Order: sequence, then structure tokens, then C-alpha cells
Amino acid sequence: MRGSAILATAVLIIWALVYSITQLLVTPALPMLPTVGIGVLLSVGVVLGYPSAMRGPRGAMRIGGRPRRSGIPGALPGDQSSIRDLAGRSVPLRKGLTPDAARRTCELLRPMITGDAISITDTENILAYVGPGSDHHRDGEPMYTSAAPRAISRGKTQVVSDAAGLSCREPNCELTGAVIAPLRIGTRIVGSLGVYQTQAQMPPKQLVEDMASMLSMHLEMADLDREKQLATHARLDALRAQINPHFLFNILNTIASKARTRPEEARELLLRLSEFFRYAVRQEGHFAEFAQEYFFVRTYISLEQARFDDRLQVRYDIDPQVLTSRVPVLTIQPLVENAVKHGIAAKPDGGTVRLKARVDPLTRTTTIRVSDDGVGIDPQVLSQLFSSNGGTGGEGPVGAGVEHAGVGLRNISERLDSLFGDRYDLSISTPKSGGTVVELTVPLR
Repeated sequence: MRGSAILATAVLIIWALVYSITQLLVTPALPMLPTVGIGVLLSVGVVLGYPSAMRGPRGAMRIGGRPRRSGIPGALPGDQSSIRDLAGRSVPLRKGLTPDAARRTCELLRPMITGDAISITDTENILAYVGPGSDHHRDGEPMYTSAAPRAISRGKTQVVSDAAGLSCREPNCELTGAVIAPLRIGTRIVGSLGVYQTQAQMPPKQLVEDMASMLSMHLEMADLDREKQLATHARLDALRAQINPHFLFNILNTIASKARTRPEEARELLLRLSEFFRYAVRQEGHFAEFAQEYFFVRTYISLEQARFDDRLQVRYDIDPQVLTSRVPVLTIQPLVENAVKHGIAAKPDGGTVRLKARVDPLTRTTTIRVSDDGVGIDPQVLSQLFSSNGGTGGEGPVGAGVEHAGVGLRNISERLDSLFGDRYDLSISTPKSGGTVVELTVPLR
């Protein structure tokens, strides 16, 4: 309010002076239009210049007395919020310690911290260097100073206040000091963050260490993301490998039996079998359109129906809106395979498998329901399917008869965890009428 009152007073004084000079002191008095124009121009000049006048000359806060940051002696006002600003931004190193990410991070940090040059290295080479000295501190080349390797080898921040301490291999290097802190992933040192000086004031050691800690946290998250992606790829490969060899042998036997009596049907089955394995092996990425997964399921069903004949019936209830939504690859077919192998195949008279899919635009989810009227799942098996060792051993109904189903369902569940976190739902139930119902709900993509 005080600043606004000063500005308003200044504008009133300007208009009073303009009126007095143009209307009272000048003879004859100026016309109204020039008088108003002069007043407006002077008022605009005062309003625009007022913030700069209040701030004072540029650089005044860097030369005069500096308020000290609590806990960090000598910290500059601009440094006080640097860590907070960095925490609230998307840091390029979040994608990993790469040359491109390092350069963009240096360019991000340079305005946020007092220092003439910023450098990020790995354990051997300079990944990025921005500022004076870039003519010989080049990206991709070995570190030119001995201070950065010391920070990495000792695992401690190095504060150097003279050129001799830096020990740059370039005799005419203009750098005169530096603060260099190691970057870590866990307890492993993976590089360094260096702030170098030619003329600017040396930044506080604690500030550079805080910056390095923040960057280390982003590197740890990038490392975790990479491990998570590798685990997700491994689970997808496991699902591909789980295509039951018995299924292949049974289909080949079926084709062989039809080769003499029904050669055209045998040829058609061979083509479908090749399409089945081509999709399972060559599908890239973790998501595919539901229409592609649906075609894959129908190919699988057509092969199984050639073996079971009338013992296997299938009913499809697919909302057309689902066809263009994207779902995790190789997720629906294993659920249908479990229904056929462990529900219908074990039932002497056979049965029916139903596949239902719906899109809910309100909750933005896709729901897939696979049900059968087969023999159902033993309650003991159902309670152990998602436990640490359920369905992978033991005696009776928990043994080899459901081992493949249990491992497959757990692989699907773990892969969905990696892809969606807690934003999906996978449930298994055994209705009183018999059979098994598996329902999967995933976010709409």
C-alpha cells in the first residue's frame, strides 16, 4: 500500500504542475488537447519507471551488503530459493545421466546459482560444460582439472579458491576457483556437479551440495524407472515364453490328423497358427488396440475349437467403442486360455467361454470380463493364486494342474502393476452356478 500511495501522489503532483504551467503561468494558456497529452506522457513515464526506481540500479544487490541465508553463510538472495525452484521444475537428468540431459541441466542451473560456468561429468569425462573455458573444457572429453576427479574418487565436495588448486591442464585457463560436489545413485558415485569462477563470487559449499543432492535424487528416480521398465519387459517376455508347449503339440497333432481327410482345413489351421505366433513374438511395445488383441484371441479360439470340436463354445459381447481403445498386449489371451484349459478341458461335456468388453466414458476405464461354466477353481487355489508361492508347487489342487494358470495370472498382475500402479483392478471369483469369472479393469487409453 505504501508504494501505491507514493505513486498516486507523484501522479497528482505531475498533473498539478502541468495545469499550473500550461493554464496559469503561460500566456495565452495552452489548448486543452496539448495539456492533456503532456500530462498523459509524463504520467506514463512515471508509472513505467517507478518499479526500476524502487529496485535501484542493476547489480546493486550483488555488490552491496547481502542478507545472509539462514544456515548458509554468504548466500545471495537469488540463491535462497534456488533449491526450491529446482525442486519444482522438471529436471532433464530425470531421464538419466546422458550428455543431452546434462547440457540442458547445466543451462537450467546456470541462472539459478552464482557462478560463471557449470559442469556435469560422469566418472571419467565431461558430459556438459557451459560458460567461460568451454574452448578446452569440451563435452565428451576427459576432465581437464584435477579437482573434479578428486571429488569423485574421495566422494567429498572439493572447494578450490585458486587456479593452482584447480590444476587445469590448459595454461591460460581463466578459471580461478570452483566448488565441485559428487553425484550419487544410492551409495555409488556416478559423476560430479561443478560450479566454476572467473570473477564472480564463490558460491556457498552447502548450496552446491544441496544442488548435487537434488540432482542425485533425480538420477536415482531415473535408475528406478529404468529397472522398472526392464522388469516390465521381462514379464512380457515371460508371458510370450509361457505359450504352453502342450497347446502347440496338440494343435500340430490336430493338423496332422486332418492333413489326409481335410487338407484345406489343415492348411487353414497352419496359416492361423503362424498368425498366432507371429503376433505373440513380434508385437512391440506394451500396448495395442483392443481390436488387435481381439483378433489374436479369436485366432487362438479357432485353433482350440479345431481340437475340441463341439465341446468348446465361445460367446463374444464386445462394445464397438472398445475396439479402438488401447490395452496391455498379451493380457486377454492368457485369461481366455486359462478358461479353456482349466475350466472347459477338464469338463467331460465341455462348456462355454464368454468374453465381454465395455468402455465406461464416465470413469474412463475399459473393463474386460472372461467367464466360463467349467469346473471352477478350488477355493484353496483361489486364495493362493496371488500369494508369493501360490500355484507354483505343493500337492493336490495347488500342484502342477494349476501351476501354469497361477504363474500366468501373477505375471499379468505384476505387469499391470508396472504399467498402471494402483489404477487397475483384476479380480477372480467362482459363482455359485459354477465356473470361473476373471474381470480386468484398466484406465482408458
